This record gives sequence, C-alpha cells and structure tokens, in this order.
Amino acid sequence: MRIDARLRDGLEFAAQDARSAEEIGYDAAWNNENRAEPFGPLALAAEHTSRIELGPSVAIAFARTPMTVAYQAIALQRFSAGRFVLGLGSQVRPHIQRRFSMPWSRPAARMREFVTALRTIWDAWDTGERLDHRGEFYDHSLMTPNFTPPPNPHGPPRVYLAAVGPRMLEVTAEVADGLFAHPFLTERYLREAVVPAVADARPGFEIALSPFVAFTDADVAAVRRQISFYGSTPAYRPVLDLHGWGDLQTELNALSKQGRWDEMVPLVTDEILHAMCVVGGPAEVAAELHRRYSGLAHRIRFNLPGEVPEPARFADVVAAFRAL
Repeated sequence: MRIDARLRDGLEFAAQDARSAEEIGYDAAWNNENRAEPFGPLALAAEHTSRIELGPSVAIAFARTPMTVAYQAIALQRFSAGRFVLGLGSQVRPHIQRRFSMPWSRPAARMREFVTALRTIWDAWDTGERLDHRGEFYDHSLMTPNFTPPPNPHGPPRVYLAAVGPRMLEVTAEVADGLFAHPFLTERYLREAVVPAVADARPGFEIALSPFVAFTDADVAAVRRQISFYGSTPAYRPVLDLHGWGDLQTELNALSKQGRWDEMVPLVTDEILHAMCVVGGPAEVAAELHRRYSGLAHRIRFNLPGEVPEPARFADVVAAFRAL
C-alpha cells in the first residue's frame, strides 16, 4: 500500500511541504479545494520535487467545465513529467449553486459525462482529430490549431473520482482510474459496499483512503466533531445505514439546520468513532490501519481534522507503516 501526504493550504506551503513529503518517503502529495484553488500550488509542488505523484484530492468538477479542467490538468501533467493525477469531486448542491453559482443536476450522470468529455478533449489534442463531444450537459465541438496544446509526451493524466453512494461509485468504476473514498468510512462499508461496486473497473484501478487518525484526547475530540458534521450530510447516509445507524443522520441534519453544532458532537458514540478512526501511538495507528485496509486499498493518507499539519507530523507513522 502506498502512503500519501496532504499539502497544507496556500501557495506559501506548497513547495516546502511537497519537498518534505518526498524526503520523508511518501509516494504522493495531495491538496484540496477547501480554502484555496488547488492547481496553482501543485505547479509549485511539481517544481520542487522529482519523484512523488501530485494532485488535487479533490478539485470541484462542477465549479468548472471540462475544457477549463482539461487545460489545467494537461499543463500540470506536462510540467510534472507525468506525475500529475487529476482528482475530481462533485461537492453538493448548495455549494455548486450558491457558492460557485454553477448549474446542478443529476450529479452522477453529469460526472460521467464530465470525465468522458475530458478524455475526448485530451484525445483530440494528442491525435489532431476533430473535437466532437456533444452531450446532455456539455458541448465541446470547437477547437482550432491556435488553441490546441502540443501533444503531451507523458500522455493524459489519470483521473480519480471522489464517491460515497452507489450511483457515484458506479460512475467511478466506469470512467475513472481510481477512487478517493471519503474519510466518513468504515472498514465494513469499504468491504461490503465500495470494493464490490468497483470490482469491474478498468485495469490498474486504485482505491485511495484517507481514514481518520487520533493520537491525543484533543485529536479524538476533533475527529468526533468532524464525524458529526459529515454525518449530517444526506449524501453520506449510506455508510450509517449499513451499520443500522441511519437515524443518526436524520437527527444530526436537523440540528445542523438550526446551527446547533455543539449539540451534534455527543451524538457520535464511541462505537461510531472507533469504526471510523484509529486511535493510539504511531506504531499502534500504523498496525491497525494495516490490519483494516491492507488488501482492500492501494494507497492511504492520514486524516487529522483541523488545521492541516505538515507532512513531517506523520513521519513516525510512515516509518512504522513501512516496517510492516
């Protein structure tokens, strides 16, 4: 199993964290699109590394069009000498409509076409064939030589999708090269719902995890709060339903709509916490993660809620994991 790092938010940390991740021995470094645009920092990360893979986990697909993403991704793939992996996620309706002011409809079908359109654009650039994608959500049928990037010697980047529910998992298996499983996850949900859903994916398909970890009481409290926040989201209910905890989602959702965030936290029981989070010292965390997920996932990233720590924060866990 490969071990991945998380880059801190912001351009000021990108080069430092990526270089540190490579020196420590991580296999890849990812950022995400929470507080900052993800693609610019990855260019800096690529400039200051030579081995590790780099990508967003995830960039918000529906805040953009396939064409805008195609240009950004192919530029980073070229600049990184083939080390770029394009991670995409759908986000949820309120953010797409009210934060990004973009259209929302049928997210699984839209994501399928988004990735199909991306691949059509990249193929047209590499082969010189006429661009002709005309779909339900996107129309890309104009590409003149003046706007066509030169063929990329490294080929197009791989595409990973974030997915939780059955429809998006189905799309991921159909069109993507890998899956970013959400941290709101249990070993049982991974075994019984996720792995079977992507069993027929294309050769080389990878499952990437970012499970919660906690080393201190403060970490445990932060994870419990994060689980309560995620648990209020209807899209993540299938994880709770599998365990018979579905009513918790209804209760958390009602409290979240009233802004009663602190009252949500105690509803996350120890049973739920430990199903989604590994608690202990570095060696204990590494051993338990290995026990739970070895043979099920291809890569793993340690997830500690709150301010993103620098990659060196998990150096001892990386070393313990490698020793296994």
